[in-house]
Amino acid sequence: MPNPRVWNRKLHRWGSAAIALPFLLVLCTGLLLQVKKQVTWVQPPEHRGTGAPALTLPDVLARVQAVPEAGIRTWDDVDRVDVRPGKKLIKVIGHSRWEVQLDAATGAVLQTAYRRSDLIEQLHDGSFFADAAKTWVFLPVAVVVLGLWVTGIYLFLLPIRQRRLNARAATARSAPRPRPAARA
Repeated sequence: MPNPRVWNRKLHRWGSAAIALPFLLVLCTGLLLQVKKQVTWVQPPEHRGTGAPALTLPDVLARVQAVPEAGIRTWDDVDRVDVRPGKKLIKVIGHSRWEVQLDAATGAVLQTAYRRSDLIEQLHDGSFFADAAKTWVFLPVAVVVLGLWVTGIYLFLLPIRQRRLNARAATARSAPRPRPAARA
């Protein structure tokens, strides 16, 4: 049977090599997603409107159709509509990844910007490549990362345990031994 220490190191080494590229992608995109509200390149900042939502859906569509870079002609071009009553804001995100922010009360265009956060999220979870990539590539990568964590903790604790065992053995060797009682 192979030595568990050698087996653990080999498992750790080959596991990390097998997942290096997909995990690097997950790590980098995860870092970008952590700061998406602070980095306007990733996601446009949210503006504030002037009043409570008063626009109808046809009004919203008409306003975003007037923004040429968004490329929205019909509702089929819209990925989602995000209503933020607290900020008095309506965000319309197109399939083109352009975001148009409207004042919820007046319908004025507050901002038009390209939104990269959705693309970064798709790269992060693997759905950018195919739905099967989420299950057959990124899920196994997560399992291997969990295994690397376990083997890494083992590799970290192994020398600590060995030092303690060596110290106990050295203490036992250097301790004075009781002398046998003298026989009368």
